[in-house]
Amino acid sequence: MLSQRTAYNMLDTALATGADFAEIFIENNVKNSVSVVNGKVEKALSGRDFGLGLRLICGDKAIYVYTNDISKDNLIKIASEAAAAVKNNVRCVIKSFDKKDYVNGVGEAVIMPQSVKKKAIADMLKSASSVAFAYDSAITQTQMSYMDSVQDVCIINSEGLWSTDHRIRTRASVSAVASNESEKQTGYFAPGAMSGFELYDKIDLDKLASEAASSAVTMLKTSPCPSGKMDVIMDNGFGGVIFHEACGHGLEVTAVSKNASVFAGKLGEKIASDKVTAIDDGTLHGKWGSINIDDEGTPAKRKVLIENGILKSYMSDRFNGKRINYPLTGSSRRESYRYMPVARMTNTYIAAGNDKPRDIISNTEYGLYAKYMGGGSVNPASGEFNFAVNEAYIVRNGKICEPVRGATLIGKGAEVLLNIDMVGDNLKLAEGMCGASSGSIPVCVGQPMIRVKNMTVGGRG
Repeated sequence: MLSQRTAYNMLDTALATGADFAEIFIENNVKNSVSVVNGKVEKALSGRDFGLGLRLICGDKAIYVYTNDISKDNLIKIASEAAAAVKNNVRCVIKSFDKKDYVNGVGEAVIMPQSVKKKAIADMLKSASSVAFAYDSAITQTQMSYMDSVQDVCIINSEGLWSTDHRIRTRASVSAVASNESEKQTGYFAPGAMSGFELYDKIDLDKLASEAASSAVTMLKTSPCPSGKMDVIMDNGFGGVIFHEACGHGLEVTAVSKNASVFAGKLGEKIASDKVTAIDDGTLHGKWGSINIDDEGTPAKRKVLIENGILKSYMSDRFNGKRINYPLTGSSRRESYRYMPVARMTNTYIAAGNDKPRDIISNTEYGLYAKYMGGGSVNPASGEFNFAVNEAYIVRNGKICEPVRGATLIGKGAEVLLNIDMVGDNLKLAEGMCGASSGSIPVCVGQPMIRVKNMTVGGRG
């Protein structure tokens, strides 16, 4: 992507006014997407995102510039402009380059996405749409989509790193809306993987479309959820979104280094129930949130964040980790070359426990069973959250009973961690996108079935 001579000259120019560290990030990302609304193709797009970002670190300052013009003259110009923002006279030394190449160590494509014709993709999505509409006459709208991304990156820095990485991701989404005169409910699933088109040999979009329709219709034809304090059972998979949002972000040094996290300064302390072990693992083969290397060139790692309730580690990037003298953890990520990287999650989940899901339900006298979680809002500094439940049921006398709609879960991440009293043995991961200061990135959330004692449930009743 860039000659060694040009890269060396660019870093040399960038460091000329005294920056401690310089880093070049080059990206070439080829993307395809198809969207089918109500059985008709709405969009079929292909594109290429190409560019370069340059970051300088000097003490507690970080300077970032980017461009999609990688001509030598322009690169030297932006390096000079970045260097002009550095206000001291200490010169740094560039070490010799050590080139490392990564080619999908955690996910290899068997079928390259570009080899599949868009008509075949559109037909697959149309089929899923037909299945959703056929489920029930209450289904009034469907939206099915497909995307793939083949991203090549090169990371070069002033400490001698020269790493390249080849990343292939594929994802689909199915959405079905059920409505009547006064209400609308939506069922939604979005499977994805760090792999090629062979993903569709492992998932059944028609089956997912039917399940999305079932969820929407079930919630449409039921009563509002009662509100109040009650035990809450969150099912496996996307139930882990609460840990991700309300707790995971607080374990990123991006927040910890600014003392903007309730978990700052608590390493080695008890912050959760003894039953809780939480992990962030970017090395899981083929998972949507996996990485070979992070966007600073550090190899992916498995990090035990919480072990039996004790806070063991944070997730770190170079700039924010340096502020609190915390080592790199392979967690620095960004959406594209337009963003400066910061510490972010990969595949983050509560580990499997020893409780059986049937026992979690049978041991609950009264509460709420959250089968599928939806979106919500979180205050990252306090961990306070408010999450919708897409499909919920009342638990009564140890049995799952009538469905209820409009349920929300309200609380603080730190309190939820301490109030988890049962953890199932049925761990499952689910795919999502996480937005933060370095853009939107692919992640997995996950957990086994868990029970949280005495949680605040908001409803319409």
